[in-house]
Amino acid sequence: MDGYLMGVTEARRLGLVEAAERREITNREGAQRAQLSLRQFKRLRRRYRERGAMGLGHGNRGRASPRRLRLQIREQIESLLRGDVRLNDCHLRDLLAERGVRVSAEAVRQMRRRLGLPPKHRRRPRRYYARREAAARAGALVLIDGSPFRWFGPDQPVYSLIGTIDDATGVPLSGCFRLQEDLHGFTIALRDLIRIHGVPEALYGDRTNIAVRSDKNWSLEEELEGRQHPTQFGQMLEELGIRYIPAHSPEAKGRIERLWQTFQDRLTAEFALQGIKDPEAAERFLPQFFARYRGWFGRAARESTPTWRPAPPRLDLALACRYERTVARDNTVTLGGRPIQIRQRCSWYRRRVEVRELLDGRLIVLHANQTLAEAPALPVPFTLETRDTGRNRRRAPSLSPSHRPKGLAPILQTRPTSLRRTPPPAQDHPWRKPYDPNLLPARTRV
Repeated sequence: MDGYLMGVTEARRLGLVEAAERREITNREGAQRAQLSLRQFKRLRRRYRERGAMGLGHGNRGRASPRRLRLQIREQIESLLRGDVRLNDCHLRDLLAERGVRVSAEAVRQMRRRLGLPPKHRRRPRRYYARREAAARAGALVLIDGSPFRWFGPDQPVYSLIGTIDDATGVPLSGCFRLQEDLHGFTIALRDLIRIHGVPEALYGDRTNIAVRSDKNWSLEEELEGRQHPTQFGQMLEELGIRYIPAHSPEAKGRIERLWQTFQDRLTAEFALQGIKDPEAAERFLPQFFARYRGWFGRAARESTPTWRPAPPRLDLALACRYERTVARDNTVTLGGRPIQIRQRCSWYRRRVEVRELLDGRLIVLHANQTLAEAPALPVPFTLETRDTGRNRRRAPSLSPSHRPKGLAPILQTRPTSLRRTPPPAQDHPWRKPYDPNLLPARTRV
């Protein structure tokens, strides 16, 4: 009995067996109270006579389970749990499965608790929202968003991972790393999505000014058309035939928000395990991680027929910023200080043409879908962004003292003490006399 811990059920059975041994109750009464069969109660009395109170315990008490994990597997789990990279229970289970070791997340959790290690994330209560049914077919709806995070470690700078996820299957489709969410990153994510999978029917994202106009200013042309002109990214989507759906809250696009939560947990751990510290190496690793993510969390769409459309022949021309320019006398147009020469026999002077700035930095001049000229990209790093031209300027930028030109500073600092105003005309001034055709000379009358 020394060191033997008896459970509540065993203690209750012990009292009934001892009462039956003292002839206080019958075997049938003891079996009914213990909720056992008569034969099983008689076995317990026999084992009690042979071994005492320890005979009421289960025969496998104190023995190792035949389903217990092998020592080698337990050492692998312990080494991963005690490693420098913190992993959650499900992620560690998936990593072992890729190595051919099949364990459950519950087994990992129990072993972690025996080692006295805390969980990676604190459990939070469930939140309930109105569920939006997922798209029926792949390519019908693609979610796009960016997530700023220290992806390469706590001592590394913050990068924004701009990615896309298919709403029907829940698998990531494309992604790129940028210092912040910008037009260049959104265009790269869209380009990789179309190149690998095809053109989707609709994009679902937040109300960022990259994709949605947020100003209240309407030009005369927009008032006549009855709608605001889209942003540069919106014009790309219109040419590709993609509808953009802006979400009104983060919960509305909760599937990609949960994707970022999983990425911030697993992708950062994968980068640490692979020793990845820069965005270039991370983007090369993303396709491999996306394929593994599809095996972990991917699901089949309700309808097997996808809706992806083939990419246009000139995808690079569609994924470009558009600007209208007037051709100068020397058959040139200028964008961002770069003159583009139109080398044709005829003159295009005063013609309105469209200049497109491509994702790689090239400039192409178009007129009625005809290419007139092309300028190569400059040998410097290029970032595609919306230029502040007269057509898309919404308000005049304010000049801070540190950014004002030297010649402009005295003019901005000196203000007139009084505003000069033209005096009103006198009472007998001709401007105040009424116009009457009868007062005109006879020879000037009609």
